[in-house]
Amino acid sequence: MSKPAPTVTPNTWAFLRDPMIAPTGFREYDARWKYPDDINLPGITALGLGLGTQMHWRGIRPEIAVGNDYRDYSLSIKNALMLGLMQAGIRVRDIGPALSPMAYFSQFHLDAPAVAMVTASHNPNGWTGIKMGFERPLTHGPEEMRELRDIVLNGEGVARAGGGYEFVDGVREAYLDDLVGDFKMTRKLKVVCATGNGTASAFAPDLFRRLGVEVVDSHTELDYTFPHYNPNPEAMEMLHDMAAAVQASGADFALGFDGDGDRCGVVDDTGEEIFADKMGVILARDLAKAHPGATFVADVKSTGLFASDPELRKHGAKADYWKTGHSHMKRRVKELGALAGFEKSGHYFLAEPIGRGYDCGMRVAVEICKLMDRNPDLKMSDLRKALPTTYATPTMSPHCPDLEKYEALERIVGRLVAMRDAGDQIAGRAITEIVTVNGARVILDNGGWGLVRASSNTPNLVVVCESPQSEAEMRAIFADIDAVIRTEQSVGDYDQTI
Repeated sequence: MSKPAPTVTPNTWAFLRDPMIAPTGFREYDARWKYPDDINLPGITALGLGLGTQMHWRGIRPEIAVGNDYRDYSLSIKNALMLGLMQAGIRVRDIGPALSPMAYFSQFHLDAPAVAMVTASHNPNGWTGIKMGFERPLTHGPEEMRELRDIVLNGEGVARAGGGYEFVDGVREAYLDDLVGDFKMTRKLKVVCATGNGTASAFAPDLFRRLGVEVVDSHTELDYTFPHYNPNPEAMEMLHDMAAAVQASGADFALGFDGDGDRCGVVDDTGEEIFADKMGVILARDLAKAHPGATFVADVKSTGLFASDPELRKHGAKADYWKTGHSHMKRRVKELGALAGFEKSGHYFLAEPIGRGYDCGMRVAVEICKLMDRNPDLKMSDLRKALPTTYATPTMSPHCPDLEKYEALERIVGRLVAMRDAGDQIAGRAITEIVTVNGARVILDNGGWGLVRASSNTPNLVVVCESPQSEAEMRAIFADIDAVIRTEQSVGDYDQTI
């Protein structure tokens, strides 16, 4: 295999013939490119050859389950990927259009030692990518991604005999059967099902009806142009639309899913958004009763309540704050034998005996419905109001180029550490600790905090702040953190702000 070229020039002879791959697409825990700006179809085939070669290097049985999301170009991407995998001597088991968690499920269902899912997740149209993994329920982390990048970019992919192709039907039905089991609601529940016209449209409404839930459809027709908004339940645009649907229909709550169905967002009966970390605390409270002493992993963007909530402490729950990112979190949950992991972005990792440890928005939806069934006299807003009050920003992402964001972050972290060492304050409070496992989570003397980290998937930084005291203090924390961020000229505008 020849080395792929790093630049892509559409409408040229070479573009149709030679692999071209922008190196920046190999990220911490998956691969994402703008297509066809940063990768061409021969480049995707080279990626498949590299992934197959990596399987041989690591002694993985040469068989892989492969799926694709509903975007109009994802099938072309998948076909090019499968061509490279077969060229590497891998037997491909094509599960057809899928959610990412359906692809993860297929590893168990088909006893496949590897998985590759073609999806840009919640990124807008124009993006493509691959989520892949060998050791179920895990997906590639930084070490595996570096190895794969080097195989592909150094032209080290090796063609072998033995490749083959099989289309496997019925995985969607088996996935839904597995999610529902023999459970049926005993209380009446009316739920807004919001899928933003993404792939989850082919799953979530059916799932709710199987559970015995009355469904209020919200943009549940499959449409890969995403005519209303990009399906991303962390974006306020989608959450506000879900809130309006709840208020118009009188539903008990709304559940929204991202483009590949591995994340879930929640709006309660009053139209109030419950950010996923707070929903995680609500679920953890319920789970801790049945599993006292359980460990819960939360990502560094998440609320401090996992550590401080009196209800969780009462049941001996232990909190572990870890790196943001679905691969990091899955691995940490498995390493610690945690019962569950929660990310502010809406990834939930429910381990045995609830789930299989991978992130699945549909599994979360089922568990939320079961939670409401176990509490027939409570509304979703009652569960939200029962939590200690904190004031948190949404996840905010100022633009910063991929090639500059890590160096910029390093300097920002250095300035924040220097502020702590100098006894400087944030929002008029002393800095008691800075957690640097993933960027900098600056913790104040009253438990308030502000986070800045680099996005693993897109050209931007990520900022989240929380105060246990007031909205004014939360805004002050953000203002002081942002003032440090603004010392970097490469950092641009936010995608959304408070």
